[in-house]
Amino acid sequence: MSGKGKEAADEQPKLDFATFILSLSHSALMHLGEAPHPDEDAPKKDLALARQTIDMLGMLEDKTRGNLTGDEERMLSQVLYDLRMRFVELSKAEQGKKA
Repeated sequence: MSGKGKEAADEQPKLDFATFILSLSHSALMHLGEAPHPDEDAPKKDLALARQTIDMLGMLEDKTRGNLTGDEERMLSQVLYDLRMRFVELSKAEQGKKA
């Protein structure tokens, strides 16, 4: 591996279950308009993509049940709870704007 390629690989965070979950969580937050998108100046809401990402996390929770450490289970559960509550609040606000 060239020196530059090795440096780029060294800069990447260690990939583990927690990092993967936090990455998906950040993606959901971006789609909820609550985290900045790296390619845009202002946050942009896309509730359909937010819901899809939250649903993926829910699927992971179902499929990994019994195979995670206690810390991993708690983190995934807390992330899902937080994202679902934010999604519900934003969905209600969007419905209120349409009424």
